[in-house]
Amino acid sequence: MMGYYLVLGLFGLISMAVSWQLKRKFQHYSEVHLRNGMSGAEIAEKMLHDHGIYDVKVVSTPGMLTDHYNPMNKTVNLSEAVYNQRNAAAAAVAAHECGHAVQHAQAYQWLTMRSKLVPIVSISSNLSTWVIMGGLMLMAASKFGIYVALAGLIMSALATLFSFITLPVEYDASNRALAWLKNKNMVSQQEYAGAEDSLKWAARTYLVAALGSLATLLYWAFRILTSSRD
Repeated sequence: MMGYYLVLGLFGLISMAVSWQLKRKFQHYSEVHLRNGMSGAEIAEKMLHDHGIYDVKVVSTPGMLTDHYNPMNKTVNLSEAVYNQRNAAAAAVAAHECGHAVQHAQAYQWLTMRSKLVPIVSISSNLSTWVIMGGLMLMAASKFGIYVALAGLIMSALATLFSFITLPVEYDASNRALAWLKNKNMVSQQEYAGAEDSLKWAARTYLVAALGSLATLLYWAFRILTSSRD
């Protein structure tokens, strides 16, 4: 178990460092005011309309960096700092979330795959560790334990698959956002640089999460393999 906690601790620290840097970047680029004077909400609405999307609502949601696109009710949810502010950071986040709405409208394959996994992963990700640990304990007394442990490992693998499928979804949304901001001349060169840097750090949070999930999966696979040989 010590190895498990070491993996969790290591990637937990890396995740905290990346999240801290993301917040610092967001704060920094929040001081780079847009020359066009548009708020995050206005940026979002314009990007949606430019892509022919009129059935998605842009709404404000409480919290910081709580921005997300909800495909169930077709809403682009922007945190208060993004919805109301008129700066490079707000423009980047608003356009990124609209990038997901564009993916949805165009049936982007990676987003479709990710959406199909959501119901399964929402359950399996919370249970996998307990199922694996229960299986490992059972293995000491019964051969049935290996099947329980492997079932837990499959559940963990689905969560890892989900985290890696999330990567192209997030990177593609950022690429769509940056391309639109540039092609429509929505931002100056300085503002674009700030938007690009902000989205890069946001994407790194997903990368760290995916690598952490993979490391945990490999750890449990090793534990099950070594326990089955005892």
